Amino acid sequence: MRPVLEVADVFRRHGAAFRDRHDEHLGRVERRVIAAIEACRTLALGGHVEQCGDCGLVRCAYNSCRNRHCPKCQGLARAEWLEARQAELLPVPYFHVVFTMPVPAAEIAFQNKRVVYAILFRAAAEAMRDVAADPRHLGAEIGAVAVLHSWGQAMTYHPHLHCIVPAGGLSPDQTRWVACRPGFLLPVRVLSRRFREVFVARLQAAFVRGELRFSGTLAALANPTAFAERLAALLGVEWVVYAKPPFAGPDAVLAYLGRYTHRVAIANSRLTKLTDDAVDFTWKDYRDQGKTKIMTLGADEFIRRFLLHTVPDGFHRIRHIGFMANGHRTEKLALCRTLLAAPTPKPAEPESYRDRTQRLTGHALDICPDCGGAMQQRGPLPRRHPARQPFWCDSS
Repeated sequence: MRPVLEVADVFRRHGAAFRDRHDEHLGRVERRVIAAIEACRTLALGGHVEQCGDCGLVRCAYNSCRNRHCPKCQGLARAEWLEARQAELLPVPYFHVVFTMPVPAAEIAFQNKRVVYAILFRAAAEAMRDVAADPRHLGAEIGAVAVLHSWGQAMTYHPHLHCIVPAGGLSPDQTRWVACRPGFLLPVRVLSRRFREVFVARLQAAFVRGELRFSGTLAALANPTAFAERLAALLGVEWVVYAKPPFAGPDAVLAYLGRYTHRVAIANSRLTKLTDDAVDFTWKDYRDQGKTKIMTLGADEFIRRFLLHTVPDGFHRIRHIGFMANGHRTEKLALCRTLLAAPTPKPAEPESYRDRTQRLTGHALDICPDCGGAMQQRGPLPRRHPARQPFWCDSS
């Protein structure tokens, strides 16, 4: 069922004016995101006509934009990804570790997303691997799933990583599972300082290679002396890394991952009001005991904040670390199960796309919503402007 309000409604109502006002500052990715969300599940993308064989209900099924920034297009992708992760869970506790960067680093990241986001992933991965490998802390090879987020509740820019980490790892000789102490993963202060050290070193190397670009208020950082001063300032402050208590079992891990992996800057469900000049949405004020409040932003500012969180084409926002890295994940997880005396997951049974979609999302694509009869395709709907929509098509 369509929400009362959608991000797409904001873009359709105010997107053209936003493009006109900010044309010279919009990049290719931002323009494509606006266009995709505006067109998603409308005649602009085409689709097909369906009719119920029992009650005769006719409906139009419009194509999705499938843009990863679109709030409506993440459900199936999230369900499929979670199903794959469920088969990889080990029978051990899991921790939630968050890596954040201070504002002076985030400013550089915003103007150099592809380079600095990659550094963020690599620095977090290297910090976890190094600290875990130290016999004083764990003495093992650990694994993790890391997810990049760049927003807070008010859609301001705040890049950080959420990592799901099994409580233990493989011994150096790969012959035993080394478990963490109960309720404790790794010392966060040691982890934080190693993360800071690796991040700054990699950022400096990227500058030397000429991979960073600066403009506007950061233009002075193109000067090596000014950039060195910025790096010195970054080394002089504490970086925030924290680990939450372990999850209460595998189901809790999956529930958490489901909330975080395929999220966009704001969900449709948080929108409460749209006018000719403003957007209202709910947000949690964590400085006031997490109370839910209503925030009002001008439509232009709402779109600007939403677009802050676009990611470069082809950039992977979810990555696997350590023994869970893609190159050897299957073999290493099999070894972990053997050492933990855990059963091997059964392979999934073959099924059709429609059956799989219904099982994962709970929505039957071919069942009439009115009488439960079978929906049958009547023919395609070519792409065209939504204003020419046939009178018998329900756009909701």
